[in-house]
Amino acid sequence: MLTQRNLLVRTAQVVALFLMFCLGLFDLAAGTLTDAGIQTALLRVLCAIATAAVWLPLYQQGSRRLPINALAVSVFSLLLTLRLAAADSGTRSYGFAETAGLLMVVYVVARRGQPRWSIGAILALGMAVGFLPLRGGLGYYSVIIGLIQGLAATAVIGAGVYLRTIESNRRRAMDSVRAEQRAEFARDLHDFIAHHVTGIVVQAQGARYIAEQDPQRAIEALERIESAGAETMASMRRMVGVLRDPDAEPDAPLAPLAGVDELKPLLEQFTAAGGALARLHVEGDTSGLPVEVSTSAYRVVMEALTNIRRHARGARVADVWIRRTPEWLLVRVANDGEASGPPREAPGYGLVGLQERVRAVGGRITAGPGIDGGWVVDAALPLDRATAW
Repeated sequence: MLTQRNLLVRTAQVVALFLMFCLGLFDLAAGTLTDAGIQTALLRVLCAIATAAVWLPLYQQGSRRLPINALAVSVFSLLLTLRLAAADSGTRSYGFAETAGLLMVVYVVARRGQPRWSIGAILALGMAVGFLPLRGGLGYYSVIIGLIQGLAATAVIGAGVYLRTIESNRRRAMDSVRAEQRAEFARDLHDFIAHHVTGIVVQAQGARYIAEQDPQRAIEALERIESAGAETMASMRRMVGVLRDPDAEPDAPLAPLAGVDELKPLLEQFTAAGGALARLHVEGDTSGLPVEVSTSAYRVVMEALTNIRRHARGARVADVWIRRTPEWLLVRVANDGEASGPPREAPGYGLVGLQERVRAVGGRITAGPGIDGGWVVDAALPLDRATAW
């Protein structure tokens, strides 16, 4: 399924293909009206079709196949130029469709190609574009047009490299946010496990001392130890793959974990701070939730309320729904402010980090304008890892 961004790219490619088709028809017409002949014109159009086969696919960033294919096309174009220049046909028609196709290849290689292979491919493509006018002869006119096309190729390279740099910077920022979010999640898990293990040790020590005097209390302590151990092991199994920052302190202090039970004070603080009136709606029993699910739900609500304060102009009410089903914990945060478009992400990329946190527990989160206005954030968190997306 094409994303919105890929759909825009495909639309631009269709427009470019149509323009190349028109230029190809012009090249064929020019070939029949000049000394170059229809055979030469067909070769030019064939080379233009070859360029389209190179720049049309949607390549992954750092593709190695892309610059290799581009290098092959540029060599073919240079050989055709040498042949036509040696024939000295005297015509000024040199293949406008091929020129457009080569410039598109230059852009795609500068934008997506593997750097080590792209350097040579771009140099060859630049020569192919700059030497194209020499097919019509070695006169002053051909040299000037060749220089202009070389400058155009340079501009296209600059545009491709600029967009590549922007995407690379954004990718690094998003990776950093994801890593920070996973590290924070791992620290939460560390605190939870440390809390329960400490309780297990204390209860085991107490059970040992009271075993002889009050066996019934010892049995109750053992039951609590079993329950705490089972909950800890379940959370550890769910969080396999969430790695902790190796540079973090091994003896991190224990910190209370904010979960669903702490949502009411959070909403009260939000309302008291001068934001919209925050209302909490809870359906179902929220006791006994897995710790990673409860803390993730809290973070979803906290981030959504933060975005309401920053971006929801005119918001008067913020409603938070928490609904527990047999397999899912559903979270929704909605406001009645203006929904002119998605909120601009802050430098911390809060939404990106939130998506990473929800995905880490096997859930899914969406954000978008509501049917009745405002902005709605929906998250579904699985209570059992087996039901995760």
